[in-house]
Amino acid sequence: MKQVAIPFHSGAGHTERLAQIIVDTMNDRIGFVAHLIRVEPLEQVDWARLQHADAIIFGSPTYMGNVSGPMKSFMDATGEIWLDQPWANKIGAGFTVGTSPSGDKLNSLIQMAVFAAQHGMVWVGQNQVGSKHGDDADARINDGGSWLGLMAQSATDKAVLIPPHDVETARLFAHRVADAVERWAQD
Repeated sequence: MKQVAIPFHSGAGHTERLAQIIVDTMNDRIGFVAHLIRVEPLEQVDWARLQHADAIIFGSPTYMGNVSGPMKSFMDATGEIWLDQPWANKIGAGFTVGTSPSGDKLNSLIQMAVFAAQHGMVWVGQNQVGSKHGDDADARINDGGSWLGLMAQSATDKAVLIPPHDVETARLFAHRVADAVERWAQD
């Protein structure tokens, strides 16, 4: 079984909703087991699960153009891990969500990609061309045109959290990462 770890922080529930979509999509694939890992509180992070994962998909809301404080604390806490490079050659990917269409979410993905590079990981970005599908004008994917990772906009409806087109983009992104794991994995 391919193991996928999804360390994330969520302030208002939007990032957690994206993380859940990704973990559910991964777990629906034959041969995959995905696990959510909350990065807060830091002392409860499941470091062993991260160690044994074939892929790590980082998730953070974008606050003021950066990853959240708890996600940054998690990143900083990997300093000792970094020395031995146990995450080298694992698949890495990232996702973020913010209130506005841009919100400087790209900067959060850059932070995650550089972090993964520091750990020697192989980064997987988005490949879905932002376009409308079918006759439904609301059925669009990768609406923000992000290539470095998954970006979503928080829904104004608190019961929904993530708009339907971003939910579909998240599913497609999870499949892309799973495809990369299958291609990269060495049995």
